[in-house]
Amino acid sequence: MKKIYLLIIIAGIAITTGFTNTSMAKRQTDSKDNQIITGADQTEKYVTYLKDKRVAVLANPTTTIGKRHLVDSLLSVGINIVKVFGPEHGFRGNASAGVTVKDEKDPATGVKVISLYGAKHKPSAEDLADVDIMIFDIQDVGCRFYTYINVLAKIMEACAENNKELLILDRPNPNGYLVDGPILDMKFKSGIGMFPIPVAHGMTIAEFAQMINGEGWLPNKMVCKLKIITMPVYNHDMQYTLPVKPSPNLNTQQSIMLYPSVCLFEGTIISQGRGTNFPFTVLGNPALKGKYGFSFKPVSIPGMSETPLHMDKDCFGIDLRNFDINGLRKSKRINIQWMIDLYKAYPYKDKFFDYSQSNQMGSIDKLAGTSEFKKQIIAGKSAKEIQASWEPGLTQYKTMRKKYLLYQ
Repeated sequence: MKKIYLLIIIAGIAITTGFTNTSMAKRQTDSKDNQIITGADQTEKYVTYLKDKRVAVLANPTTTIGKRHLVDSLLSVGINIVKVFGPEHGFRGNASAGVTVKDEKDPATGVKVISLYGAKHKPSAEDLADVDIMIFDIQDVGCRFYTYINVLAKIMEACAENNKELLILDRPNPNGYLVDGPILDMKFKSGIGMFPIPVAHGMTIAEFAQMINGEGWLPNKMVCKLKIITMPVYNHDMQYTLPVKPSPNLNTQQSIMLYPSVCLFEGTIISQGRGTNFPFTVLGNPALKGKYGFSFKPVSIPGMSETPLHMDKDCFGIDLRNFDINGLRKSKRINIQWMIDLYKAYPYKDKFFDYSQSNQMGSIDKLAGTSEFKKQIIAGKSAKEIQASWEPGLTQYKTMRKKYLLYQ
């Protein structure tokens, strides 16, 4: 009877989300996007394992099985989810970037939601006392300054401290093809850079978790017990269009693909389009009027950017909404030419790297992970010269990375 019951559970999820065995098989032979089956979609590999366990989930809106939230789907078939932990932007994704998120009870399910982007940054021993297993299932975009890998490390630390297993439902890295940028100098360690890795790390969340364990990056070199649901067919060069935006300001596929290059501007006086409906696809500043024909005006947008840089001012600069992403993919490099060009065009050179007027991420040194990048831009170095300075660290990282890869 127990075996029959579990088969009914798995079938129930498949029916609810539209992922039957037939449709899964079809996804493996469809177009390049549809070949990919995420870890969460493979319910037959973990639902039975969760039966009779008290489950906690680290989740946000990207935590889905098919088109339905994983938490909603698992609850509907009797999995005992005792609590949910929410990262930046919150469990349901209704908080702006950088805004403190409070604990709450989820209105849709009644499940307790504990924020890890407020007073605490990792689950406490008390939080995990009634938990048998933790699930990590959120979509990353493959950048050092995208905070979800930091959340991963904190979850792993809490699980290791409290002898809890972590189940990772792996998802593609949309920038998985890209391994580039300076290696973080650990004297610039911060909330936007915790590990000695390049700007674009080229790993999935599960691969990165293995690196955290293998390189001894948890306190006292603790090791977190991992169970990983990998993705059949996937490889790092595959193009993957995200079905759900990973955060409010990465709201298009174009913004996600440009993010490794454009986010560096958060350490400057140049707007990246926060306060528009197309963030991270435009670059500009009011002082560039007359030098660029394209303009945009940042405004306050609740849930995205309440107080964006240069709010209510016309910004002039570069429109990247139709930039050829295929060319970027072929180069396998971050585009730093935009930084070079805008620095040259900006009339007040001493103010270019002044980010203090806004509530943006942090200094250019913390974003780039080195103090050399700013000096190189000011000195007029070429993109080729700057990229050459990232060696031998970048090559050494690529060699280390190979030990932890789950996919080609």
